[in-house]
Amino acid sequence: MIKLSGVSRRFQLGEQWVNGLQSVDLNIPKGQYLSVMGPSGSGKSTLLNIIGLLDRPDRGHYFLNDRDTACLNDKALAELRSNTIGFVFQSFHLVSRLTAFENIELPLMLVGMAPVKRRQIVERLMEQLGLTERAHHAPHQLSGGQRQRVAIARAMAHSPSVLLADEPTGNLDSQSGREVVELLESLNQQQGLTLILVTHDSQLGHRAPRVLQMADGAIIQDTLPHSRHFAKEECSGEPCA
Repeated sequence: MIKLSGVSRRFQLGEQWVNGLQSVDLNIPKGQYLSVMGPSGSGKSTLLNIIGLLDRPDRGHYFLNDRDTACLNDKALAELRSNTIGFVFQSFHLVSRLTAFENIELPLMLVGMAPVKRRQIVERLMEQLGLTERAHHAPHQLSGGQRQRVAIARAMAHSPSVLLADEPTGNLDSQSGREVVELLESLNQQQGLTLILVTHDSQLGHRAPRVLQMADGAIIQDTLPHSRHFAKEECSGEPCA
């Protein structure tokens, strides 16, 4: 499903160039759950941004569902991102003046979905994530865990096949964080969602069957202790001309 081949990304900071990623090769089959760990500056966020189609590599190829994303223009990338990928961030990024229901509904409104269909989707997600009684609450009226569940519901509104979670428990207490992680894991297990979790938390990161350790823009360790069958699956795809 996801294949990175020789992907590199450099950034200029002042007069210096920094290697965000260095010749990264990575295959992630459909439905896999993996965590990405490493210190600040190791390349975790850069990797997530490229997988999430928020950034492009300087060199190498990124295939998503066998499509070489280097072949796509900005409009095609935005459409692929909208239809395929959901994002969950540490800071929730909810709209303060909207209710929980309206925050979840927002991405569906932006693509012009009919109100009746929007309501059906949002009500289903709120019930699934235990938010029905908080539908008309503004973000400031919700706990941190509830706000993150609203953010997850919003990310799931388009029924993505890939969910990228960047430090999703960073602003939560331990109990709320555990509940959020268990919710993300249930989406992976019950719906076959590909789940990629970026975290500094070693205990959280090692809950995943596959763990990537990064340093200096490179993957220095790739462990897959409990799911060897994944290693047999390879993502195909040929670079575009």
